[in-house]
Amino acid sequence: MHNDREQTNSPATIPANPEPVDAQHDDLSPAGSARRRFLLESGALTGGLAATRYAGAAAPVAVEARDAPAASRSVGAARPVRLSVNQHDYVVDLEPRVTLLDALREYLGFTGTKKGCDRGQCGACTVLVNGRRVNSCLTLAMSCEGEPITTVEGLASETALHPVQQAFIEHDGFQCGYCTPGQICSAVALLGELRAGDASAATGDLARMPIEITDDELRERMSGNICRCGAYAGIVAALRQALQRG
Repeated sequence: MHNDREQTNSPATIPANPEPVDAQHDDLSPAGSARRRFLLESGALTGGLAATRYAGAAAPVAVEARDAPAASRSVGAARPVRLSVNQHDYVVDLEPRVTLLDALREYLGFTGTKKGCDRGQCGACTVLVNGRRVNSCLTLAMSCEGEPITTVEGLASETALHPVQQAFIEHDGFQCGYCTPGQICSAVALLGELRAGDASAATGDLARMPIEITDDELRERMSGNICRCGAYAGIVAALRQALQRG
């Protein structure tokens, strides 16, 4: 049977110069045409930005050390520093950035001083510098050159414990003991502050001397030393005994 329609399997022919998209939709209103153009352009922009971001992540740019600022390449050359610790003099080569805590523990071997938070918040690193308590994790070792430094290892004599050490033992002023070296050094300095008449935030009558030593006074003065085991009652009792025995 004859078919009037001629069948063909040839693909559709694409014009050499196809009409622009906007030309195909001349019947759109100006607002519709502008909206279509906005969507097309914003889509192209978003895709380009995404491609740029992933391309940058896949191929990071290497920076040569010689191109980095000099300050980021060097923290300062080490130099000899003389530290007087527990009535003995030591000379160690330290970079300017080394803290007193790291100098004591890592360079001189005084590991009784503990590293807790390393942020000056817990007090585990407390030592005495010229009789005053300091957080050694926040103190540069070079700043203590020539100053007498006392750690927990230097409190006892050859024959007896320091009165504060003895009081902590008798009143169970610790549990795990990690914070105890800092607690004891802080307590030793506290006794000196009370003898000197130094007031605290809890001192009720600033004109009254000697200062009335209440439990609140002792707690306030020891508030920079944290005991996560909660042995505060024993610590206050130990302080009272140390005060009585001088």
